[in-house]
Amino acid sequence: MRGRKIAAWFFLWACLWVLLVPAGRIYAGGEERDPEETDAVKVAGDEVETAGAAGKKEGPGELYAMSAVLLDGDSGRVLYEKNGYEVRPMASTTKIMTCILALENLDEETVVTASSKAASQPKVHLGMREGEQYVLKDLLYSLMLESHNDSAVSVAEAVSGSVDNFSTLMNQKARELGCTDTCFLTPNGLDAKKEENGVTLSHSTTAADLARIMRYCTMESPKKERFREITGTASYQFQAGGRNFSCNNHNAFLHMMEGAFSGKTGFTGEAGYCYVGALERDGKTLIVALLGCGWPNNKTYKWSDTRKLMEYGLSNYEYRDIYQKPELSDLPVEDGIPENREANGSAFVPLVEVKGEGSRWQLLMREGEQVDIKTELETSLTAPVAKDRAVGKIVYSLDGETVAFCEIRTGAAVEKLDFEWCLSKVLEMFLDMDG
Repeated sequence: MRGRKIAAWFFLWACLWVLLVPAGRIYAGGEERDPEETDAVKVAGDEVETAGAAGKKEGPGELYAMSAVLLDGDSGRVLYEKNGYEVRPMASTTKIMTCILALENLDEETVVTASSKAASQPKVHLGMREGEQYVLKDLLYSLMLESHNDSAVSVAEAVSGSVDNFSTLMNQKARELGCTDTCFLTPNGLDAKKEENGVTLSHSTTAADLARIMRYCTMESPKKERFREITGTASYQFQAGGRNFSCNNHNAFLHMMEGAFSGKTGFTGEAGYCYVGALERDGKTLIVALLGCGWPNNKTYKWSDTRKLMEYGLSNYEYRDIYQKPELSDLPVEDGIPENREANGSAFVPLVEVKGEGSRWQLLMREGEQVDIKTELETSLTAPVAKDRAVGKIVYSLDGETVAFCEIRTGAAVEKLDFEWCLSKVLEMFLDMDG
């Protein structure tokens, strides 16, 4: 009995020592550290090979285009690029941005009055006359099927009041989409330059940015279905100002490959032949963007390059699951009340993973590509610990780009070991002895 009382008093003394000298503080001339601060350690990631042995990424072969990109429409990942981040003029592929902004900002039944600026645009044009009135819906077909430059200016003025204001809107949308190498100066894509703050700006983009804009138009915009309908229409007729107009789609690729559903051609002297198009087949959505794909008389180069890139994507890329369930061990909790509520126990907290919003767990991948998985996790915690507290993350990356992540959180709460709890344990021991 005497031995048990001595043990109880020793336990009380030990508890007081723990409470008065919290773990992690050094008082004998050392540096004092905040007890709430914890050290995080980056655990070397498990490199998970999801598609065979790592190897060199082979491409689709020789292309005519000076710049080219093949984009996964689902994830937005660049699957292949040739000078894909090189800034170049993009001609009438510009009009995909003009069209989507008009759809998002105006009712299609809006009546548009042709200005002198619109009526003076060079060919290819609808042949507007100043003061004539048109319905916006008709102008959008004129814009996307026949690539009429006067229709583009009228649409821009209807949306923003002027071409300059509309160009600002175009650039704002481009930045929202992450297109940092794009500069819009016109709504129709005619070659243009502008001096601003001592810097010469050119109407230009990159193949990567152009593909991203096309992805937005066809996959993400609230008006994506209408954009697809307009750009996939073979022909369209309308009346305005007592005249009849007929528009025929010049995107010949719509009939070249099964699954092609949208696209826009372009040409200027500086830009050369340009094209951006989209295809859906076998559960995949592929987008191709080409800049500088030949000059007269090489008008068909863009079609052969597009086919080559699309076939490459269809043949070499398949969806693969990249998720791997992690093995998570309970984390020790300093100064915490043990789960078993025993005086001689140690405190631990269970961990759970929460899949990150926006993560993609299936990706188009080719043979030889690998997903790298890295885990960052705190090594210990200090009580009190709340349930659902973030203590780490698991990051999935492909080609250096994060494609998915999980948060690691605490699965329970752990209370702090305090004097009241210690005293209660001592009393329990005395009562047990008395009993």
